Amino acid sequence: MRQRDFYDFFAMCRTRAVMQSLEEDRYDGDVTTLATIEPGQTGTGIIRAKAPGVVAGIAVAQEVLQAIDQHVHVSPLLSDGALVEKSDIVLEAKGKVASLLVAERTALNFMQRMSGIATRTRMYVQKVAHTGTQILDTRKTAPGLRYFDKEAVRIGGGQNHRYGLFDMILIKDNHIDAAGGIVPAIERARSYLEKRGIVMKIEVEVRSVDELMQAVNAKPDIILLDNFTVEELEGAIREAKENDPDILLEASGNVGLHNVAEIAERGVDYISVGELTHSVQALDLSMTVQLA
Repeated sequence: MRQRDFYDFFAMCRTRAVMQSLEEDRYDGDVTTLATIEPGQTGTGIIRAKAPGVVAGIAVAQEVLQAIDQHVHVSPLLSDGALVEKSDIVLEAKGKVASLLVAERTALNFMQRMSGIATRTRMYVQKVAHTGTQILDTRKTAPGLRYFDKEAVRIGGGQNHRYGLFDMILIKDNHIDAAGGIVPAIERARSYLEKRGIVMKIEVEVRSVDELMQAVNAKPDIILLDNFTVEELEGAIREAKENDPDILLEASGNVGLHNVAEIAERGVDYISVGELTHSVQALDLSMTVQLA
């Protein structure tokens, strides 16, 4: 996929997700707002942090608000990635009160999830800041929300692994078993790319030191050390680097804040963390509306 196509595709995913989220919430109308709010009444919606963290999703909130009413004027007071404390104002939106109320929950849902991911990612990044290891996300995202989840990881200081099944070859255990082993799987992947003139990284997952050395000899771009203990990692990394100093190594499985620094200190280039997006604790945010 060309880079331009890639960006256009995810822009489409983002807009489609915003519109679908609004549609499932209001269906044929916000009956509470229709029943209680004068159509022409105006005011300011103020989004505040109710807990400390890293804010993310400001542009998405703006898109939600203006999808409901293009005349709503949104003024961000902070940028994505900013650290917030309780009661900090993130953005203000001026317009019809009815429009603000219809958009409120959807805008907050996106921002709270994204901010929670960004906050958690920042914690992991800080834990390994003294090493050269980079924190990666995974494909363990909420269906339909991958753009938002991965953007939040990036805002939190992490890096995006492959976006999906289309932009990198990642040979995992089931592929290896079906292909008849690590070496045949890598050879098939390399042949597939060469025949089609595709430039794309090949990564292979290994589950033991024996598989690791098979992979090193087959020379993929990256080797994923899956579910190795910290003690196993040290010897495995040393042996792999002695055979190929340029090989890139990634660790994954059973990674948490309690051990991510210890894993990084063993010398891996990357650590992928599924928890960043599959077990999200939202950052508490709220909107209050002040009448004009």
